[in-house]
Amino acid sequence: MSKQVTRVDTLFLHQTGDDYLVVARRDGKRVLRGKLELKETNAGPRPLRFLVTRKGEDSPRDPSQFVELARSAARIRISQQTPKDGRDELKEMLDGYQLEALTVRTCRRCAVNGRYSPITDDTAIKAEHEHICRDCAVQELEGELSFAGGLTQAAQERLEELLYETGDLTRITNLLQGELDPDLTKFDTISATTEDVELVETSTLDLHPNLKSMLTERFDTLLPVQSLAIDNGLLDGDDQLVVSATATGKTLVGELAGINRMLNDDGKMLFLVPLVALANQKHEDFKERYGHLGKVTIRVGASRINDDGNRFDPNADVIVGTYEGIDHALRTGKDLGDIGTVVIDEVHTLKEEERGHRLDGMIARLKHYCEARAESREGYGGAQWIYLSATVGNPKWLAQNLRANLVEYEDRPVPIERHVTFADGQEKPRIENRLVRQAFDSKSSKGYRGQTIIFTNSRRRCHEIARKMDYNAAAYHAGLDYGQRKRVERQFANQDLAAVVTTAALAAGVDFPASQVIFDTLAMGIEWLSVQEFSQMLGRAGRPDYHDKGVVYLLVEPDASYHNTMEMTEDEVAFKLLKGEMEEVRTVYDQSSAVEETLANIVVAGKKAKALNSRMLGEVPTTHAVGKLLEWGFIDGLDPTPLGLAVTRQFLSPREAFAILDGIRKGSSPYEIVADLELDEEGR
Repeated sequence: MSKQVTRVDTLFLHQTGDDYLVVARRDGKRVLRGKLELKETNAGPRPLRFLVTRKGEDSPRDPSQFVELARSAARIRISQQTPKDGRDELKEMLDGYQLEALTVRTCRRCAVNGRYSPITDDTAIKAEHEHICRDCAVQELEGELSFAGGLTQAAQERLEELLYETGDLTRITNLLQGELDPDLTKFDTISATTEDVELVETSTLDLHPNLKSMLTERFDTLLPVQSLAIDNGLLDGDDQLVVSATATGKTLVGELAGINRMLNDDGKMLFLVPLVALANQKHEDFKERYGHLGKVTIRVGASRINDDGNRFDPNADVIVGTYEGIDHALRTGKDLGDIGTVVIDEVHTLKEEERGHRLDGMIARLKHYCEARAESREGYGGAQWIYLSATVGNPKWLAQNLRANLVEYEDRPVPIERHVTFADGQEKPRIENRLVRQAFDSKSSKGYRGQTIIFTNSRRRCHEIARKMDYNAAAYHAGLDYGQRKRVERQFANQDLAAVVTTAALAAGVDFPASQVIFDTLAMGIEWLSVQEFSQMLGRAGRPDYHDKGVVYLLVEPDASYHNTMEMTEDEVAFKLLKGEMEEVRTVYDQSSAVEETLANIVVAGKKAKALNSRMLGEVPTTHAVGKLLEWGFIDGLDPTPLGLAVTRQFLSPREAFAILDGIRKGSSPYEIVADLELDEEGR
């Protein structure tokens, strides 16, 4: 043995029962593990038995070989976890050989497994009633993660960061059980920011007297983004892309231009939004605010009668509509009169896979309508276009391609805290209930209770969560009728509701002054949220006139997805959204969308359809699309066939059109055809 002993860096001793564990390390690696038993002699404690462990087998060695090993060590360390009488015995034995040893704090779990892991106050991790090293803590955390279903690398790294920051393994593992620890769940804070803008006084505005008197009664000065719009030619008729955060006053920019031009007989205002719920709210707001100045109507679909009982009047002075509602009017040849202003709210919808190409096409068709009308009507000069959005990743490019002046105001009126915690689907309502209660039981410095918007991915889940809340809560989604939605809106505005639980209906801007937003899921239907959608939704938290700050909670289910087409898991998506950059707003065309929009352009513009295609935001392969339309019998020359007219007026994709035709030929009932379409949509 003596010939085999070489110098080692560290000799580590730790008591385990009646024996002492011996670990020798050199160059950071373990070179020997063994056991030492001492005996009492007249000269003091001395080695009685020395065993070397190899591949789980203990081989006896001459006790003198331990002494030789100890003398070869650069340093000898005794574990602080060794009881005091054991430490004293080891030191007395080593003193007998004129060897010095220091007592160090070590990881007991490492020691039991034959590893030497010194720990300090900075590196020790508290685990129940002891302190362990970081490696053992991470190993135990990984075991908890495996039991919880496993987390992606990004989520695991986040938890490890928190583990090192807190030095408390129990607090971290409690997060996986749905415990709320604000110091740990807090991911970051988006600070309140203000941009120095010279505010425009309302008394100086060149407006129609009726509008100016209304405005000066309400405000002495405009808000910053409104002032910037004025400086960039809003009242001179210039087209504008206005990009600014939620609750900064973008809507009034469109109203200033639209109502002013309407009162000056420069054409009516169209205010267009992506969702029926948002159109209904804007319609009510505009009727109340401007109903005495002109007639306000709404167009949300093909029906002449809307779900609030109002009849659409194309001759009204102010038309609030959904994109599809106005597009249907264009596709069916409705006369919308002289349009003075078109406001496109939530213009970032242009990037959405399903609806982006339809908005792109509608804008091109509506511009064609206005230009054709200007050519045929003396005194009508066309429309001013105002595009509004809170979230655009490429504002300069978008403004240039929309041929609009860019008005960008980077402002966050109140700070927003973003929190992440982990919970399974059944546990989430319990956590949501606690957060809702906590918010509603508190008041801001402005005297308002905290209220919550909970976003989830299905209507059924909306009702399920709302029923489980201790305080008053209501589901809110597109499946409710007009009266039900208005009742929820009034109750929330009156602070009679602690929470609303919704799908995408609120994300696009229905005005609920919530202090807190909770993401029950990070999916919208069967698709994961984009960074843009996520930013839009969390932007609902915190209003400057109501709250001191906004709070956002992401409740993340480890290893979860909501449809078999989802490639990522919810924990992976969470950190992608929190750390991701805003996506660019661009419209991308595949064959189906190119054919659909080209057909709609032919129906509206005939031989000028190619010119409409060329002015759209996305690149449309016109020649190929026309070829397919001819092949499928949707057009004859550049005239739509009866089949083509039916397809475009019902907003059918080619795939849907062929499925319906196939069902008709087979003699299927309308219910069967619709069911097949739904199943086909889900299976894609």
